[in-house]
Amino acid sequence: MIDADERLDDLAARFAAREGDLHAFLPEPGRFARLRREIAACRGPLAGMTLGVKDVFHVDGLPTTAGSRLPPAEFAGPEGPAVAALRAAGALVVGKTVSTEFAYFAPGPTVNPHDPTRTPGGSSSGSAAAVAAGLCDVAMGTQTIGSVIRPAAFCGVVGFKPSFGRVSTSGLVPLAPSFDHVGWFARSVAEVSRIAELLCTGWRPVALSGRPRIGVPRGPYLDRPIPAARTAFEVSLGRLAAAGFTVVDVPVFEDFDEIVTRHNRVVAAEAAQVHERWFARYAERYQARTRELIERGQTISSPRLAADLAACRAFAEGLEARMASAEIDVWVAPSALGPAPRGLEATGDPVMNLPWTQAGLPVIGLPAGRAEDMPLGLQVIARRGQDEELLAWVRALAIAEAVAS
Repeated sequence: MIDADERLDDLAARFAAREGDLHAFLPEPGRFARLRREIAACRGPLAGMTLGVKDVFHVDGLPTTAGSRLPPAEFAGPEGPAVAALRAAGALVVGKTVSTEFAYFAPGPTVNPHDPTRTPGGSSSGSAAAVAAGLCDVAMGTQTIGSVIRPAAFCGVVGFKPSFGRVSTSGLVPLAPSFDHVGWFARSVAEVSRIAELLCTGWRPVALSGRPRIGVPRGPYLDRPIPAARTAFEVSLGRLAAAGFTVVDVPVFEDFDEIVTRHNRVVAAEAAQVHERWFARYAERYQARTRELIERGQTISSPRLAADLAACRAFAEGLEARMASAEIDVWVAPSALGPAPRGLEATGDPVMNLPWTQAGLPVIGLPAGRAEDMPLGLQVIARRGQDEELLAWVRALAIAEAVAS
């Protein structure tokens, strides 16, 4: 059995080999001296599990910068229940992982662990890259558009975004509270499920009674991915059918452009509200992409925002009704438009994740195929509140194995 000192020696060696080029974590002088002090106190079901925490979450003893150039004192606050629960269960916080600025699109320094010339995705860039590189077992992230499922696909790991509200967002710097979800990354569905059982409010055991019927959201939404990603998706569908799953085409999202426009308008309006005080004092310290978002949000009226939020609720209800009428249990779709794009100036387009986030549905992203010698992903989406069923279906019925490359 490997003891705590040996585990930290191994982790330190991996940091020395990878982190200098990867830039997944915020710098922390004395990181391993702290870890050696803290690991002795780790007790519970996650004892010794190494944890990265996206730099929008407050962690006692570590500063929060939210990927920005604002003074960390502006974001000081208590550790939230999600991080506290994992630490109480024995998880060891390796450190803060890099976030894009305020969990939006302005990238940090992290590179993709499979190809340093490509983005790891955003905004949970450091978390996805850290797990993929073996620098932690699990890493916390957030998703407001596609910031868990997209980087999971780009980095070749498993990502999970629970139903909206199943995990508290207290103790983090928000982007758009109506869409902000806490999520996490791991290298297996089993590890993702262990965290879900601890963090999702009202977690319940489920008894499976057969295979889920799988819906394919045909229409303008599925026209978005690049040809190689569409081909890989069709291969995954063929594997699911060959494994015994019923896979049916369901026309949906005919007004996809409006769904996207509405989501982006809500994000801008709510970000402007969140940042009202900080932006008034520090506008010159914001990067251009974030500044544009906030300035655009300042032009959106309260009645417009209220109408958009009502339309989002109607959209979610309509999507549930579409699942019922088509008699499907889950949707499947590509996790991103394609593999991680080349260049580090942008983090990739989250449009394939956007409708599921807007509806607040639980989503798991699985590695599935490759293009340009880079990982691709498949997302599996269930009804709101069926997080338990989603993870059970994926594990017990081997959806992950069916679509693995």
